[in-house]
Amino acid sequence: MLSIQEISDRFELQDLTNQYCHLLDQRLFDELTQVFTTDAHIDYTSMGGIKGNPNQIVSFLKEVMPRFSNYQHMISNQQFEITDDKATGRIMCFNPMETTSTTDTSVFFLGFWYIDKYMRTDKGWRIASRVEEKSYQYNR
Repeated sequence: MLSIQEISDRFELQDLTNQYCHLLDQRLFDELTQVFTTDAHIDYTSMGGIKGNPNQIVSFLKEVMPRFSNYQHMISNQQFEITDDKATGRIMCFNPMETTSTTDTSVFFLGFWYIDKYMRTDKGWRIASRVEEKSYQYNR
């Protein structure tokens, strides 16, 4: 049986991971630093991106994401293991991406998991590590 604290922690972690997707999909890249610890390690290499700290990732996203006319990060199957002020998570993500040229629009699909580590801070839960684990790419 889950304690009230664990239920609260799970809702807060779900809110945190949903906030990440919202900020990314709304192109509010600078605000993404709010969901990470300042020393977070982020690794997007399995899906063709970079790895680095939150500031490096924000710079990368500002450079790369404007290439896509539309995209969504839809997450599900959120699994969390919580121990005191630390937690781990495995979250499924379905990510359609659209590119538009003067003659054509195309959509490709990415499927992957976020493999996360979280830390409870004085500002609430934050992502301390996020690694993308590839599942598939379609029409890329």
